[in-house]
Amino acid sequence: MADKTPITVARGDGIGPEIMAATLDILSAAGAQLAIEEIEVGRSVYERGHSTGIEPESWESLRRTGVLLKAPITTPQGGGYKSLNVTIRKTLGLFANVRPTRSFEPYIRTHHSGVDLVIVRENEEDLYTGIEHRQTDDVVQGLKLISRPGCERILRYAFEYARQRKRKKLTAMSKDNIMKMTDGMFHRLFNEIAEEYPDVETDHLIVDIGMARVADTPERFDVIVTLNLYGDIVSDVAAQVCGSVGSGGSANIGRGAAMFEAIHGSAPDIAGKGIANPSGLLLGAVKMLEHIGQSDVASRVQNAWLKTIEDGVHTGDVYREGISSQRVGTKDFAAAVVDRLGQDPEKLSPASYPVVDMTKTKTSPRKRARKSLVGVDVFLHIRWTADPRALANDLLDAAAWPFQLSVITSKGLKIWPDGAPETIQTDHCRCRFLGIEGRRLTHFDVVELLARLADRGFDFIKTEHLYEFDGVPGFTQAQGE
Repeated sequence: MADKTPITVARGDGIGPEIMAATLDILSAAGAQLAIEEIEVGRSVYERGHSTGIEPESWESLRRTGVLLKAPITTPQGGGYKSLNVTIRKTLGLFANVRPTRSFEPYIRTHHSGVDLVIVRENEEDLYTGIEHRQTDDVVQGLKLISRPGCERILRYAFEYARQRKRKKLTAMSKDNIMKMTDGMFHRLFNEIAEEYPDVETDHLIVDIGMARVADTPERFDVIVTLNLYGDIVSDVAAQVCGSVGSGGSANIGRGAAMFEAIHGSAPDIAGKGIANPSGLLLGAVKMLEHIGQSDVASRVQNAWLKTIEDGVHTGDVYREGISSQRVGTKDFAAAVVDRLGQDPEKLSPASYPVVDMTKTKTSPRKRARKSLVGVDVFLHIRWTADPRALANDLLDAAAWPFQLSVITSKGLKIWPDGAPETIQTDHCRCRFLGIEGRRLTHFDVVELLARLADRGFDFIKTEHLYEFDGVPGFTQAQGE
C-alpha cells in the first residue's frame, strides 16, 4: 500500500462540518491515501479569545503537513477580528489563488454555455493587508500595498499555468488608468514578463470593463490574472453567472504549502439542515489530490462527481424540474458520488489540474535604485469649513526652509492654488511640501517642518515622504494639478 500523505483538515463552522464529512467519505471510498490531522478553526476559536480564528498550536500541524483542506468558517463582523483565510494565506506564503470556473449545462443552470475559465488571483497584498486608520472625525484610510516581488510571483505563476495547461490566452486586469503606480506596476511587469512567453497570447483590460465582460460573455476568456481585491470579486461573479458559487472549488498555492477550500461561505442559515451542497469543497479536494500527487484518485472523484451531475442527482441549490432526476441532501449526494466511483461522464468532459512548476515562479534580482528625498506630504485634521486660501497662508508662514508649499488637496483633488468653489471638502487635507531646487533634503528637515507646524497649532495626523528613484518621481500628482 502506498504511503499515506499527511494533510491537515479543518471542519470549520456553519455548514462546514457537514460538507467536510461528505467530502472525506468520498475521498476515502475513492482510495485516497491520507493521514489526516484535524485542527479547530472558526467561530468557536474566535469566541475563545483568539482574534485570528486559529489557536497557536494549530500552526504546528499546518507547517508539518504543508497541506490544509479547510471547510468554510464564519468571521465575526466588526471588532478586532481578522479573516482567518487572509491570515493563513499570508503566514504560509500562499501567494496564488486559483479558481477554475466551468459551465455544466444543461445540468446546472447557467447564463452562459461553453465556459472554461480559470482566474489566478494574487493572494497576499493589495487592500487585503487590512491596514486601516481613522484619521479625523470624517475620514478613514485603507492602504493599498503592492510589491514588485508580489506582482512578479503571481504573473509568472499565471504564465506557467497557461503554458503548461496549453491554454490559449492570458488576460490581465487592473485599474492602472487611475492607480498609476500600484496597478501600473502590475501592468508594466505583465508586459515585461509576456516577452518571455511568446507562445502565450496576452491582453490587458481595465478591470471595470473586464468584469462587465466576464458577467456578459465569460466564454471569451481563458485565464485571467489580477490583483487581490479584483480577483476576489471577479471569481465570484464568474462562478455565479456560470452556474453556482456552491459548486466552486479553490486552491491557494505557495512554494512550501497549500490550502484547498470551497469559494462559498459558511451559510449559517442552513447549517444543520443536511441540505448543503458539498461540491465546492469536494472540487477543492480534487485539486488537493492533484497537488499531492494522487492524480489517479483525483480523476476518479472528478469523473464520479460529473457522472452524478449528469444523472440529475442534485442538491436543492441546483435542482430543476425537467432537468434533475432526484433532489437529495448532503449525505445522499455524497453517497451518489461514491456509487459512481469508477464511472466516467458521458457528455461532460473531465477537467485536469496538473501542478504548476513552482521553480518557474522565482522573482528576479533587481538593482537597488538611487533614492532621493524631494519633499513630504503632510496630512492635517482641519475644520471642514476652513478656507483653503487662509490655510495656505498659515502654512506658508509656518513652513521651514528649505520647503515650499506646492498644493493642498481634499480627497486627492486640488483645492489650492486655484481650487474650484464647488469642490466638497472634509475635515481632512493633504499639504504637499517640496524641496527648494538644488537643496538636498534630510529627515531632519522634515522634523523641523513638523515642529513648526506643531508650534502653529496644526494637527498633523500622517506624513508621507516623497522620493525620486533614479530621478523618477515615486509619487503621483494631485487630481486637477
